[in-house]
Amino acid sequence: MSLLTKAMSAAAIAVLAGALAVAPAQAGTVQVSPPGANDWSCKPSAQHPYPVVLVPGTFESMEKNWSTLSPYLKSAGYCVFALNYGETNGVYATAPVAKSAQELAPFVDSVRAATGAKKVDLVGHSQGGMMPRYYMGFLGGAKYVRQLIGIAPSNHGTEGVIVPAPGVVPDPNYTGLGCAACADQQAGSAFMQKLNSIGDTVAGPSYTVISTVHDEVVVPYNSQFLNGPARQVTNITIQDKCPADAFEHDQTPNDPVVHQIVGHALGRASGPADPAYQPKCI
Repeated sequence: MSLLTKAMSAAAIAVLAGALAVAPAQAGTVQVSPPGANDWSCKPSAQHPYPVVLVPGTFESMEKNWSTLSPYLKSAGYCVFALNYGETNGVYATAPVAKSAQELAPFVDSVRAATGAKKVDLVGHSQGGMMPRYYMGFLGGAKYVRQLIGIAPSNHGTEGVIVPAPGVVPDPNYTGLGCAACADQQAGSAFMQKLNSIGDTVAGPSYTVISTVHDEVVVPYNSQFLNGPARQVTNITIQDKCPADAFEHDQTPNDPVVHQIVGHALGRASGPADPAYQPKCI
């Protein structure tokens, strides 16, 4: 191999390494990260001392789910991390929710080890906003989480049907058959009964829930809300802040209003989002 070829190969490897980020907890699988996420050399600043872990929803990859919120938070100065989890039949976040929570645990440990932070902030969409509650309540994760921010989270299951958005999964006729996470997220399921048997919250972390009245997946939308004292829990309906906001379930992570609310909640010294906070309506 010539020196020129070697140089070109090295350059190609460098470009590939910049485009693909493999988390320590996911070694062995090439994972495409959203922009701004999974810089394992990032050290939290005094202004933003808690790394942010982004947790995708059912059928979603981190790359797709967090393509806009991840760079938004990175540009605001946060150390941002994201993961894929619960893969079955080539589709992410479809495994039993309890099993997926067991994948979140070592990822959080890896983030803490890399950044030196004692705790992280979790931001999750749909299943990703609910599944960390199992991690915190049943797997000892509460001591490692400062705040959980759920975007359209399936906290009490849904009375509707969970199906992938067009183009999200390879099989356009996929209807959720074989999707254990879909069954777990049905209202009244055995999993939901266990999850909420200890209450909506656990001691330690604070909780912010962001919901839209236009949610057509996790219904009714107010089933997403959590019960708890105001010092620990804030439930926000987007349309109470911006009545004309038309974002529905799948696209809420891309809503600029949601971005502002998430940024506000993360920026609080303690506790959940201020229920009086008013984002700029777009």
